[in-house]
Amino acid sequence: MFEVIDRDPDGKKFDRVSRYKCRSEFDAELTIDVNVDVYPLTVGQRFSLALAPTLSLDGTPEDDAFDQSGKPSLADGYEYVMYGKCYKKVDENAGGLTRASAYISFGGLLMNLKADPKNLQEIEIDDRIYLLMRAV
Repeated sequence: MFEVIDRDPDGKKFDRVSRYKCRSEFDAELTIDVNVDVYPLTVGQRFSLALAPTLSLDGTPEDDAFDQSGKPSLADGYEYVMYGKCYKKVDENAGGLTRASAYISFGGLLMNLKADPKNLQEIEIDDRIYLLMRAV
């Protein structure tokens, strides 16, 4: 569960995109670019976020072809979904606390998630990842 702390802290650079700073109940920090025409967020709003390698409900890997079957998927339970690639992952030490940072690009919309390394251990550089969000 994340809460929006700030919107466009460095100023607005694009008309349809805002950069949000968010914090979770478990002290994870999230910076994410969101298309506000599709999914506007407000400061103080809370949302759930999931990262997944596939939208298949049983976890089976996807083909390269688009699935037009309309069968149920993980995306059905969320309001905003993006597909991207992890391009950088680093471990940081600050004040004796180790944090991992995963950087993911969703076609130019960027995300940085800083959290306990255990929470990001499944994410590796070049992994293809779905991001799923819904308001709570």
